[in-house]
Formats: sequence, C-alpha cells, structure tokens
Amino acid sequence: MLEFVDEFLLIAVAHFFAVASPGPDFAIVLKQSIQRGRANALWTSGGVALGILVHVTYCLLGVAIVLSQSPTLFSVLKYVAGAYLAYMGVQALRAKPAQGNAVSEQATEQQTQSAWQALRLGFLVNALNPKATLFFLSLFTLIISPTTPSAVQAFYGLYMAFATWAWFSFLAMVLSKERVRRFFSRAGHWFDRGIGVVLIALAVRVVL
Repeated sequence: MLEFVDEFLLIAVAHFFAVASPGPDFAIVLKQSIQRGRANALWTSGGVALGILVHVTYCLLGVAIVLSQSPTLFSVLKYVAGAYLAYMGVQALRAKPAQGNAVSEQATEQQTQSAWQALRLGFLVNALNPKATLFFLSLFTLIISPTTPSAVQAFYGLYMAFATWAWFSFLAMVLSKERVRRFFSRAGHWFDRGIGVVLIALAVRVVL
C-alpha cells in the first residue's frame, strides 16, 4: 500500500476541496438541518455518502469511460439532474409564512420526515449530480493510474464516501443547533425561498 500513498493523498486533497465547495449536497443538508432537525439531516448526510458509492461503482466497472465518450448519455444525466433540482427548488419557492412569530412544536412535527425519505433525498441529490460525475470521471481517468489494483481503487472510493459522510454530518450537527434553527425560523419561508432560488440556479448551472 505504501506505493499508493502519494496517489491517495492527491485524491484526498482533491476530494476535500470538492466536497467542501458549495453545491447541491450542501444546499440540501443545510435545508434539512434547519427545517427537519439533526436526525433527518444526519440521515440525509448518509444518503449523500451512499450516492458517492454509486459514482465509485460505475467508475470501477468502466462505465466512466462510456460516459466520457458519450456526450448524449451524459447530457441525459445532466437534464435529469437539472429537472430534479429545479423541482425541489420550485417546491421550496412555494413555502408559506408560518402562523405566529415563532415556530410551534406542532409546526415542527409537521415538517418531520422519515429516516428513509431523508436518506433517499440525500442519495438522489448526490447520485444525480453531474458535478460529482465529472469529479469522479477526472479522478478515475486522469489521476488514478490504470495499473492501480481494483481493490486499492475501491479503498479510495470507500474513503471518499466515509469522508463525505463525516463532513456533512459535522455540518448537520452545527447547522441543526437550536440557536441556528431559531435564527432561520424567524423568517423561515424566506429561507425556504432563498434555498429554492439556489437550487434552481444550481439546476440551470448543471444543464449549462
């Protein structure tokens, strides 16, 4: 394994900057943390990490080469991802003001979501993210050597999934603190609409 240390460090640094940059994953974890609370945000973070495994799997199977050589197939992926992000953005834009100045416990309960729904949301946002597809295409075709054993490449993938889960779980823990949620809840519908604008803008950027 020592001969692959340099390659692993390069991948780890590239992945850190990719996962820390604002994008659909960050937007959805932020939204879940404020609206749904810590538990749901953590499940969403887990879904994002599972989405990473999808990208790693098709790269290991050689589908990455097919995607990179087929503009039509990649365009279909872009439009599907853009439509999904735009749909979530429109749903957020339709948010209405809460009754009263504070968010009641009943209103909070109405916003709860099952663990499965939160996990699925995070998974779909990441798995359909062309930005992630481009990132893994570049990793597995330009940075990772073709002579690197599949087992080592799989280890890289597992590391990136774990690191992604750890990063977004950390964000979920911070953003779901009561003081942070209370701050955003004062004008919750405006926050929702702001996230909606961001998601729609990301959808347009994905397609273009």
